[in-house]
Amino acid sequence: MVERRFVLKAMMVGIGALAAPPVFAFESGAFDAKAFAAAQAAGKPILIEVTAPWCPTCKAQKPILSELARKPKFKDLVAFQIDFDSQKDLLRKFGVSMQSTLISFKGSKEVDRSTGNTDAASIEAQLDKSL
Repeated sequence: MVERRFVLKAMMVGIGALAAPPVFAFESGAFDAKAFAAAQAAGKPILIEVTAPWCPTCKAQKPILSELARKPKFKDLVAFQIDFDSQKDLLRKFGVSMQSTLISFKGSKEVDRSTGNTDAASIEAQLDKSL
């Protein structure tokens, strides 16, 4: 009887672990100037993702970034999204002319930039530079 309870409890814990949502080290949010300035002042690693809903390259980048977000080394990375169609002022501020642009910062210093990149290893290497 005791063994049966133990097995049932173990099964419940196992099922609960499988049902738990994935934990992401970082999640992209809409660009926020105050949060961006705070992250820069704190010397945090930062990613700016310039995206558009109609962009096939942006759609290809999404699962790559989601997978990288699961890696513990990126737990402190702060990520922002800029909408290519509606945030033209931010495009000018960051010198962006195309959607699917990824900009990496280490604090206030821009350390890398890519446009149209859908190679997972290359994107990870870019994010590594911000750490």
